[in-house]
Amino acid sequence: MIFVDATFIIAIASDIDQWHERAVEILPKIKKEKRITSELIISEIVTLVGALHGGKSALKIYNYIKDNYIIYKDDKLLDESMLELLKYDGTLSLADSSALTIMKKLNIHEIASFDDDFDNKDHVVRIH
Repeated sequence: MIFVDATFIIAIASDIDQWHERAVEILPKIKKEKRITSELIISEIVTLVGALHGGKSALKIYNYIKDNYIIYKDDKLLDESMLELLKYDGTLSLADSSALTIMKKLNIHEIASFDDDFDNKDHVVRIH
């Protein structure tokens, strides 16, 4: 299993993204794994893709995620993610804190992300 961050999916979806070519290179490896993301990550993606490319593109990427990713849902996720946010003294966003929380809960060690905020975090290997 691999957790997939907003920066990776946005890079795949947007050919104007600085990481687009690298994401396309990595995608075949990622597709061999069970891919996990979360509602907070989807919110980031849909918001940015909508702002850059319009509502139809936002809907298209939303449907792509629903069809190709496991979307982690947990009623206690926000509360648990706040503990992660406090651990890093607010230097991570709530969405990033939730990604780390999910990864711990599911014993996932790899994250597909172009966000270096995930570097040097306990038991996390960033695929970029």
